[in-house]
Amino acid sequence: MRWTERVAEALSDLDDRDGTDPVVEHIGSTAVPGLGAKRIIDLQVRVSSLPAEAALLEVLGPLGFSIARGSRPDSPGVYRDIPRPGADPDPARYRKRLLTHSGDDGEPPVILHVRLLGSPFAKYVVAFRDWLRAQPAEAAAYEATKRGLAARHADADDYDDYTRDKTAFLDESQRRMERWLAERDDSEGGSR
Repeated sequence: MRWTERVAEALSDLDDRDGTDPVVEHIGSTAVPGLGAKRIIDLQVRVSSLPAEAALLEVLGPLGFSIARGSRPDSPGVYRDIPRPGADPDPARYRKRLLTHSGDDGEPPVILHVRLLGSPFAKYVVAFRDWLRAQPAEAAAYEATKRGLAARHADADDYDDYTRDKTAFLDESQRRMERWLAERDDSEGGSR
């Protein structure tokens, strides 16, 4: 069974669900065929309300997940996402939970981002994934950027600076991605 299916099945046991099924998506570099990536699977779960950490551990702990803690209180992407330029800046919409699966059991490690359904960042990461899938030259540029940053931050005590530096590529490429999204939506009759 794939990780998306395992996580979706486990989350169906959450007691505090309001009847809305969580949306589980494969995101990140491993979700883009041909893009060089670390052997870590990034998944995103979109939920109508952010579950308590204890509730998440109750249903996801048996799969080997644990709550991730940032190295600092302001660690980017751990407790909240960084709003993208031009997006709604309301901090409440960027709250999140982050869980990890170590991969010690022979499975690939997994990073699980639990975000609100209405999170602008949740929508952004899916659009970014789709853009990289459709634009091989952009995917290659992103891979080169990530490799360079990984080498530069290889000896760092934590990866916060890597994450912040990667944001520069995201900022620089956002307009190109937005143009592509608009053209795609126009060609599909605005169906998205």
